[in-house]
Amino acid sequence: MLSNHRAPAILLFLGSAALLAGAYGFQYLGDMQPCVLCLYQRVPHAAVLGLTLIVVMAAPRPVVAAWSIAVAGLALLAGAGIAGFHVGVELQWWEGTTECGSTSAADTIAGLRAQLLAKPVVRCDEVPWSLFGISMAGYHMLISTAMAVFALWSAAGIAWDKSRRTDRDGATT
Repeated sequence: MLSNHRAPAILLFLGSAALLAGAYGFQYLGDMQPCVLCLYQRVPHAAVLGLTLIVVMAAPRPVVAAWSIAVAGLALLAGAGIAGFHVGVELQWWEGTTECGSTSAADTIAGLRAQLLAKPVVRCDEVPWSLFGISMAGYHMLISTAMAVFALWSAAGIAWDKSRRTDRDGATT
């Protein structure tokens, strides 16, 4: 049977793994190259994989599990923030970063040609795919926010359960 701190970690691990698999699927199977903001959105999910793997594989004490899951929740909030910024760029509410669809200035025409042929320019303000009027960045923001709330709620529950057991038993379990 799963301990009360492993189950949320497994769900968070599977959620982040699914989002990363979807992103890589769109990139490699759907031939949709990511912009720089899309790449930044992947980083918090990689952190969540590592943090939740600690809880699942190492079976740490509840206090370590609560902290790991809480930090995973904060990483997911950061990912939701990046995605929210990306949505704003897509909707033209503000400009993206300097890396969003721009190339560094070339000194010559030959240099500019070499830059353009070297790698495709993927703009952050273009929506390559949407469903029901919501872009991938929009879905990422919604899903990451929901996962963050779940993670923080779970971490608080683990910490509360541990403190309740400590109060009842008089010693940590």
